Amino acid sequence: MTATTAASAAYIVAALLFILSLAGLSRHESAKNGIVFGIAGMTIALAATIALATGSISVAGIALLAAGMVIGAGIGFRVALRVEMTGMPELIAMLHSFVGLAAVLVGWSGYWTVERHGRAETEVPASLLGIHSGEVVIGVFIGAVTLTGSIVAFGKLSGRLKSNPLMLPAHNWLNLGALVAFVVLTAVFVASPSLPVLVAVTVLALALGWHLVASIGGGDMPVVISMLNSYSGWAAAASGFLLNNNLLIITGALVGSSGAYLSYIMCTAMNRSFVSVIAGGFGNEGAAAATDHDYGEHTEITAADTAELLKGAKSVVITPGYGMAVAQAQTSVADLTRRLRDRGVEVRFGIHPVAGRLPGHMNVLLAEAKVPYDIVLEMDEINDDFADTSVVLVIGANDTVNPAAMDDPASPIAGMPVLRVWEAADVVVFKRSMNTGYAGVQNPLFFRDNTRMLFGDARERVDDILRAL
Repeated sequence: MTATTAASAAYIVAALLFILSLAGLSRHESAKNGIVFGIAGMTIALAATIALATGSISVAGIALLAAGMVIGAGIGFRVALRVEMTGMPELIAMLHSFVGLAAVLVGWSGYWTVERHGRAETEVPASLLGIHSGEVVIGVFIGAVTLTGSIVAFGKLSGRLKSNPLMLPAHNWLNLGALVAFVVLTAVFVASPSLPVLVAVTVLALALGWHLVASIGGGDMPVVISMLNSYSGWAAAASGFLLNNNLLIITGALVGSSGAYLSYIMCTAMNRSFVSVIAGGFGNEGAAAATDHDYGEHTEITAADTAELLKGAKSVVITPGYGMAVAQAQTSVADLTRRLRDRGVEVRFGIHPVAGRLPGHMNVLLAEAKVPYDIVLEMDEINDDFADTSVVLVIGANDTVNPAAMDDPASPIAGMPVLRVWEAADVVVFKRSMNTGYAGVQNPLFFRDNTRMLFGDARERVDDILRAL
């Protein structure tokens, strides 16, 4: 069996493992198996690629490849050990930027190898040179958009950039103009490849990626992460065409299509236009802003009084948010759940589609804390039950339980489906302060007659309640 045939066979096995990985990750119960399949597939893919490459590169090239792998693996391992679960969204955004950068470099390498140095006769048949040039410019464009878009997403998620959407004058026309310019430049480059045109495409794509994500508000950033995941997949697929690597094409297509579908599902759940989000807020002029309004005074409650409230409850729904992840309160919340269930109280969890800053963020935290899967319900499954609920504990959530999304058409989060926690008999909100949430919008829930505010670190307050129980 030749090296090429063996590598092709290994690529088929790796592709099947990647598909099994995606299938496993679709359910909590099989997620660990999905991870194992993914690791196995990537290990086989890397081994096959290295084995195939060793026959065509020098010893110095092999040494350089090995050094790059060791350095990259060391950095990745160190970052993975140090990053908190709350830092996963921005880490993923940064990893997406690396994929985009790689796609840009591969595109430029393809141009430099074929079009720039006139090696079309030896590297690419003359009849396919136009297709190769098209692959170069499209790969560079997708990669550059992913690169800067991911960097902006990282900045917003990490707090280094403001989460409010940037709305430049005629920003929709700027995006449309950039796309038209890309089509024109692509046609020019395919007809006559030149360095200035490729530079212009790269700069245009970098600017467009930055503007697309900067124009999207903080409340929609979870959708942006899945969208950038899709972009990174298509960038990888474009690189696969340039490198003539079938596995990279398959893997990129899997990531691109699954990311796009996840973005669509999340947009549907948030009542957002999929086209609007991927086009950088197309159709949203950003004029709406949180208006100053006097909602009255909030009412505070102590941990001991909260415990008494829970003792008399028949049913309790816990709605976690990003604040629970920041406080690392999931283990204490799981202990509280078990304690209440032992007392005969019905306890369930209500999870908003964008709770946290990453799809499935809260589900992963609760699963790690050994909360039973069957009591963790999605928003559509729990929303109609709040009216019959004795007590709702809102732990670190804000925008996802904001009634302004339903009651205030001028609110930046207007139209976004939310957990209707205010319909319960009593609501206790765990919060560090009265500051607004990630979307920068005040929450009228905090001032309602049936709402009590329990201030402080969420984990400490839950532990106080456990001691009181």
